[in-house]
Amino acid sequence: MSFLVLKAYLKLVHFDLYLARGNFETLYNKVRNFPIRKKPASPDSVERICSAVDMACIWYWKEALCLQRSAATACLLKSCGVPAQMVIGAQQTPFKAHAWVEVDGRVVNDKPYTPEMYAVLDRC
Repeated sequence: MSFLVLKAYLKLVHFDLYLARGNFETLYNKVRNFPIRKKPASPDSVERICSAVDMACIWYWKEALCLQRSAATACLLKSCGVPAQMVIGAQQTPFKAHAWVEVDGRVVNDKPYTPEMYAVLDRC
C-alpha cells in the first residue's frame, strides 16, 4: 500500500469518527477551514489523490459514505495545493442527499453530471 493510500485511509477513519458521533458540524468546519498548501500542485495531483481515496475505500472495513469520501478527498487535495471544494447537494423527490468534490467547477471524485442531479446546498 502506498503512503498516499495510507494517508487517504487515515482520513477516512478521521471523518468516520465525526460521523459516528453525529458531529456533522465539526466535519463540515474541518473541511471548510482546511488550509490550502501554498506550494503549487503537481499536474497529476488530482488524479493521484482520487485514485488513492478509491483504493483506501476498497480496503476500508465498511462502506465509506459519500460525505466521508468527499471530506477526505477535499482535505488531501488542499494539503497538496489544489483548491478543492466539497459540495453538498440534495434532490427533493425522492429525498436524497449527496456529497462530491469539485476543482475549478469540475467534479473530480464522481460522475461529471452529478451537479445536474442535485440542487447544490453548499460548497466548502
